Amino acid sequence: MNFLKEYRRYKRLVDRRLAQRVRGKRPESLYGPIRYVLDAGGKRVRPILTLLGCEAVGGTARSALDAAVAIEVLHTFTLVHDDIMDNAPTRRGRDTIHRKWGRNAAILVGDHMVALAYQSLLQSATDRLFELSRAFTQGFHDVCEGQGLDEELEHRSAVSIRNYVQMIDKKTAALIATATVLGGIVGGGSRREVAALRRYGEHLGRAFQIQDDLLDLVADEREFGKSTGGDLKRGKKTYPLLRGMERTRGKDRSVLLRVFRREPISNHDVRLIRSILQRAGVLADARVMVKKSTRRAQQALRGLPPGTATAMLGSLADELLQRTS
Repeated sequence: MNFLKEYRRYKRLVDRRLAQRVRGKRPESLYGPIRYVLDAGGKRVRPILTLLGCEAVGGTARSALDAAVAIEVLHTFTLVHDDIMDNAPTRRGRDTIHRKWGRNAAILVGDHMVALAYQSLLQSATDRLFELSRAFTQGFHDVCEGQGLDEELEHRSAVSIRNYVQMIDKKTAALIATATVLGGIVGGGSRREVAALRRYGEHLGRAFQIQDDLLDLVADEREFGKSTGGDLKRGKKTYPLLRGMERTRGKDRSVLLRVFRREPISNHDVRLIRSILQRAGVLADARVMVKKSTRRAQQALRGLPPGTATAMLGSLADELLQRTS
């Protein structure tokens, strides 16, 4: 199996269906920004997980395309509203919606994308539509709660690793798990198979977010698509920062406390914090955590029938482990 070749094939299926959903729609003031943000690219990890989850339990990728599009549109909605909340100027190297069209337009675009996501979901080829809708709605519910927790943690002075894990399990892992579950339901998976897909997605999502936290500190900015240190500058309590607070004392700890106090963080400060975390062994520890969560995701696949799609899910976990953007 050529993983990258197969991955690109699934991505083309998703991209074509996404384009069909918004092609020629009016008003342009609404659909222009939607096409813009959907055309921004990205790996389409979540919808591809839906397609693979469907095939892993015996279904076909094409039957899960509408559910896959639904999860990608919902995910993109979260990015549009996250950018508004963070006042982010760019996303994937391009102006954000609120910067290009204004805050009000961006809010409306995000709202309508939720409607588009449900519209696509409800066209899924399955007789388990209620179960599908319930799983999708729970994922939407969880990601909103996760965003709320993230906002709370930014303003709290005392934050534990446990608090952080609770937040990312809602904000990131829940939507990735929902993607795999949707595929399992459309594919006619048993309760045991759908549960295995959920466990896979939850562990993969946790690995994905810790890796994202790590990349925010160490990535090549050209590959990453945005400036490093953005989380620190916004006062976010990431895994490396929280581990750093546990392992540092004196001057090093006082530097990290500046993030907790939401003091201005310069590019020089970002480099200094990265150096502190490196010396404290925190960056190496984060990489170990990513690997552990990735392995747990792969272990969950033992609950699925062996086959090409299940193997692809395992390979996808490995690919995400190695990602640089």
